[in-house]
Amino acid sequence: MSPVALTVAEALPLIASAVESGRLTAPAAENLRIWLAEPQYGQYQPQLLQLVAAADFTQLDSLFWERIPFGTGGRRGGMSEFGSATINARTIGESANGLAAYVQQVCGADDRKAVIAHDTRHRSPEFARLTAEVLAAHGFQVFFFDGARATPELSFAVRKLQCDCGLMISASHNPPSDNGFKAYWSNGGQVLAPHDKGIIECVNATREIPRVPFEEAVRDGRIVVVGAALDEDYLQTVAALSLTTERDVTIVFSPLHGVGSTSAYPVLVRAGFPQVLQFEPHWAQDGGFPNVPKHLPNPELTSVFEPILPFARENAADVILATDPDADRLGVAARTPTGEYLPLTGNQVGALIIDYLCRKRAAQGTLTPSHYVVETLVTSGLIARIADSRGLRVIRDLLVGFKYIGETIDREGAADFVFGAEESLGYLAGDYARDKDASIAALYVAELAAELKAEGRSLLDQLDAIYIRYGYFLETQRSKTCVGSQGNEQIRRIMQEFRIRPPAALGGLTLSGVLDYKQHEIRSLPANVKTQELPAPSGDLLFVEATSPDGTLRVALRPSGTEPKIKFYFFAEMSPSLTLDAAKSRAREQLAGMADGLETWMTAVLQSPSH
Repeated sequence: MSPVALTVAEALPLIASAVESGRLTAPAAENLRIWLAEPQYGQYQPQLLQLVAAADFTQLDSLFWERIPFGTGGRRGGMSEFGSATINARTIGESANGLAAYVQQVCGADDRKAVIAHDTRHRSPEFARLTAEVLAAHGFQVFFFDGARATPELSFAVRKLQCDCGLMISASHNPPSDNGFKAYWSNGGQVLAPHDKGIIECVNATREIPRVPFEEAVRDGRIVVVGAALDEDYLQTVAALSLTTERDVTIVFSPLHGVGSTSAYPVLVRAGFPQVLQFEPHWAQDGGFPNVPKHLPNPELTSVFEPILPFARENAADVILATDPDADRLGVAARTPTGEYLPLTGNQVGALIIDYLCRKRAAQGTLTPSHYVVETLVTSGLIARIADSRGLRVIRDLLVGFKYIGETIDREGAADFVFGAEESLGYLAGDYARDKDASIAALYVAELAAELKAEGRSLLDQLDAIYIRYGYFLETQRSKTCVGSQGNEQIRRIMQEFRIRPPAALGGLTLSGVLDYKQHEIRSLPANVKTQELPAPSGDLLFVEATSPDGTLRVALRPSGTEPKIKFYFFAEMSPSLTLDAAKSRAREQLAGMADGLETWMTAVLQSPSH
């Protein structure tokens, strides 16, 4: 940028004027003033003053509308060179410094250890090295992975190396423009209250950020580069959880340009599957995700399978497996009788896995009434139905985020833990990690597919058998992306309106009640009057229920903790009096009607004057 003849004193009235005229939000102005006034941000002052002089308040608002928070998956957002609302060297440095300071505050300053990993995203190696330099400067013994690795291996490493904390540089399945900072506690799970709030306080208190040059810290032993030995331990640990010797199944595997090639794929090979075919166009580790449709590497999106389909058909694959960039989520597409491929939802995959685990472990005699299954509030009731039918305990009153499943494992005891699942393609079994892992899910899906193939059946056949036995459940999702300060206000308004003035009906179905996890209330509709307390976890989550002669339908609303979105979850549990075909048809129709009705209601809310 060229020099600008503008001082901070001259910039401040221009910023105030921009707020008065509505060109800049008040929170953005406050954060911008801090970056202009405080010496730790001095290197960014020339660029900021130039943007003010150019009256580029749209860009300034996008850079400063918030201080990027800790959500359900740490700090995550769009990358830039500077700005309190984005991922950049300064906000990553503040995050690392705040974590280090908090760990030392809670655990003591001496003999602290941390392990750091990163995925294949743009700037991930840079941000990981920066984090290592900051922690080393704080006196930590830092274990640093020698290349891109999976998030669940980071969780495993925290536990294996007995570290006080772990750091993962990743934005999971977000677009290429994003990155993030996931913080892990000594149990290998993502940080929870009160640690998350304590870390943020230390982040906000950061002024100077101490650093030691990376190579210098490696030479003197403050940073220890790790890799192959931990990989071997992790792969062997996961593969050892195998429950069958059946291996005759053809699998096409895609890492979506991420690190699944270092975790889930070698687990399958280690476990002895001879036909795991690499989808080469997705194999290169590339943070631009060049060969993924719209560069969106989220296996929840059925579009990620489209480039893979011709290769799968050519090889008559039984199943397609795809992992997201940090390989903690697994997408599955199953072969149909016509040779096409049907992507399965996270809830369907979870139901298949828990049914498989229950059948295999019951045959082994390794299940007791003390064993338990864990799922979040927005995950399918079918998983709970299967587990309950086997006499297992079911714990499902958890907010969204796999960290709550990890917390439950530690509270209830890992010895009795059978399976944890969340609808967004997250699964875990075993005691080796406290975060979701595509590797163990891939192992069990492959084993189930092999056993079914030996019987002349498929994953889809087994899913129908589960529905016939336990009832038909269907879940769908929609979301609305709301970017920046205006988007944040839209999300707040939608949640507020639904909480205060919910619609009387959606898709022709009358709504009967609301479960409000923020107000801890159950309310009846249409009056929206409290009928009883809701003794459940606190979070910005709403459920609304409708009934029809065909079954029970529910809708959940929540702001995403990792993306600028509000998410809507739709659930149907159909009457057992219906045939399976009728249940499937009516569930699809009624959920689609409710989703369209919610879209219409939401549009009207956002277009109407504020109350």
